[in-house]
Amino acid sequence: MTRSWLLTTFLFLSCLVCLLPACKRPGNQTGSSKLLIYTPHGQAQLKDFIERYKQLHADVEVQFLDMGSREVLERVRAERNRPQADLWWGAAHTTFQTAADENLLATYRPSWADKVPAASHDPQDRWYGIYETPQVIVYNSEAVPSDQAPRDWDDVLDARWRDKILIRNPNPSDSMRAIFGAMIWRFYKDTRSPDKGYEWLRRLDANVHEYTADGTLLIQKLARREGLISLWNLPDVWQYKQRGLPLAYVFPASGTPVISDGIAIVRSAPNEEEARRFYEFVTTAESLTLAARTYYRIPVRTDIDRKEMPAWMNESFTRMPLDWELLRKEGGEWLRYWDTEIRGKNK
Repeated sequence: MTRSWLLTTFLFLSCLVCLLPACKRPGNQTGSSKLLIYTPHGQAQLKDFIERYKQLHADVEVQFLDMGSREVLERVRAERNRPQADLWWGAAHTTFQTAADENLLATYRPSWADKVPAASHDPQDRWYGIYETPQVIVYNSEAVPSDQAPRDWDDVLDARWRDKILIRNPNPSDSMRAIFGAMIWRFYKDTRSPDKGYEWLRRLDANVHEYTADGTLLIQKLARREGLISLWNLPDVWQYKQRGLPLAYVFPASGTPVISDGIAIVRSAPNEEEARRFYEFVTTAESLTLAARTYYRIPVRTDIDRKEMPAWMNESFTRMPLDWELLRKEGGEWLRYWDTEIRGKNK
């Protein structure tokens, strides 16, 4: 056996090792260092939490796509046979339940599972609520004196608000879907028909100045007095209040719908173990307190010290009892009817 033969054999074996798939090499196992998140929570919160996560797990490459919660649902549906995302962070509990029913979410029971109400998680552990999102009446505080602001839902139908109301397009928005659904449900629970709810939306439409494309435009136009009144979610209102915009809000006297904003792991996620680790990271008591103080997210967990929360999070209000399952199943048809038969037709 010659030295040249040994050298040739060594080089040949070295080449074979180099050609082996990277996923087989120690330290580069699939799922050990990558994570893709779909979320509507906004750039500031996402970048902050990802930076904090990477301080603990520097080897993890975390990417995210920031889009509306309904857009996330459509994307996860489209990718069901070849999932791209690992974690879905942010959507109403009704949207997550639809995804769960379509077998788009993985089962995962977090370490704090017994610290949330039964209504705030899927019975099969496919999603869990982490933030509460009450819906409120919001108004420009420089243009509308507090004693003249609407106090309840029906007050926004008053003729003095004609052409002064801004509404975010409800189709892609979980907040507006909840509000419109709740307005129909108020009558449906007694009549078993959406007709009186549709009439309420017609009267609202008569007062609407514009249906905005998204929540950011809604708030900007409200601050510029392109409209004076709106219906929107409380965390967003506080986010912009803290930036100095002239906003104030009212909890409707008859009650307000409260969304559970959740988190879930995508079924057959490419990096499921990493998704579980990030899931636990953003739902610790420390992370939830940070999200409350900095990003105006109201925690669902019952073991979080309420004294650590901003004062406004401890305001008392009346929760509107709703049949969320009915709203989830019928809401799409209700919105289709509003879009084709009501929107923009009642001036």
